[in-house]
Amino acid sequence: MVHLGLNWSGHVRIAPAIVLTDEQKAELTRLSRSGRTSVRLAQRARIVLLAAQGLQNKDIAEQLGIGRVQVARWRERYLQAGVEGIERDLPRGAPPVKVDVAELVQLTTRSKPAAATHWSTRKLAAELGVAASTVWRHWQSHGLKPHIVRGFKVSRDPHFVEKLEDIVGLYMSPPEHALVLCCDEKSQVQALDRTQPGLPLKKGRAQTMTHDYKRHGTTTLFAAMNVLDGKVIGQCQQRHTHAEWLKFLRKIDRETPKGKTLHLIADNYATHKHPAVQEWLAKHPRFHMHFTPTSASWLNMVERFFRDITTERLRRGVFTSVPELEAAINDYVAHHNIDPKPFIWTKSARDILQKVIRANARLSSKQNETLH
Repeated sequence: MVHLGLNWSGHVRIAPAIVLTDEQKAELTRLSRSGRTSVRLAQRARIVLLAAQGLQNKDIAEQLGIGRVQVARWRERYLQAGVEGIERDLPRGAPPVKVDVAELVQLTTRSKPAAATHWSTRKLAAELGVAASTVWRHWQSHGLKPHIVRGFKVSRDPHFVEKLEDIVGLYMSPPEHALVLCCDEKSQVQALDRTQPGLPLKKGRAQTMTHDYKRHGTTTLFAAMNVLDGKVIGQCQQRHTHAEWLKFLRKIDRETPKGKTLHLIADNYATHKHPAVQEWLAKHPRFHMHFTPTSASWLNMVERFFRDITTERLRRGVFTSVPELEAAINDYVAHHNIDPKPFIWTKSARDILQKVIRANARLSSKQNETLH
């Protein structure tokens, strides 16, 4: 049994007939009435039941308050796959384009787009003929982040191993009756003032700040962080020569318990090894210097403090003078010392050394590939 209708061009349109057995009718009736059935599935079951009664698509659509195209679609799905056909939701839009995941990963890791340094989701999607969301999903599942690049430099210090073991040993097993202090300078900290006042943060709008600024001078922050409790001894000075370093050493001497031996970790900056500094250290035997390997400033834990003060106080700060900048730095140090948190070192010297050996091996193989 078929029903005829006319489309807009005047051609006859035929709605396929549905004939149900008693068992099929009973199953569809149960689905249309059950309280446990989803609303959509119950509606589809009613479409099929009405179609089996001989109703045309437009009549079913009017009776159920839905579109005629929707009725025709589920009628066809039932004819093709029975109850299973109406239980599964139809895919939305065009069928998904299958992507060669191996090719996607290969292109991301081993090639570059024309006139660019790295792939974006849109560029790679255009290259592969897929959606940008597809590229992003596969990047996420494979841990690929082409938009991120991390800086590195492998130390070539001939005494790297002994310096590494010395400093990590101080972190993990500090000597008794002694303090371990990580020391360094944060030089050229600028007092930057904005050319126009910005707007504060509010609902629906980020804080604003002009991209240009006025320079009002610089200062250098000398800092020594106690590995045991995280407290910081800080001092701002206009320059960072050996004279300022000596002044800071004297401050450390004044502000630490006299009966404690002091182990200072510092980098290989020339001011730290100046003859005048060596002479002063010889007269103060409780000071013991430990120098990080060249190109290994990451071994100095005070760098973490410098990162925090930069992101939390300096980067978005507005300072109209150097004294104002130095006051802000001193306030930050004082606030930090109210409730300091020590940075706990967990990596052993052996683990770090193995990582450096692997990095050197990869670099060597990469250089050999380049040469050939």
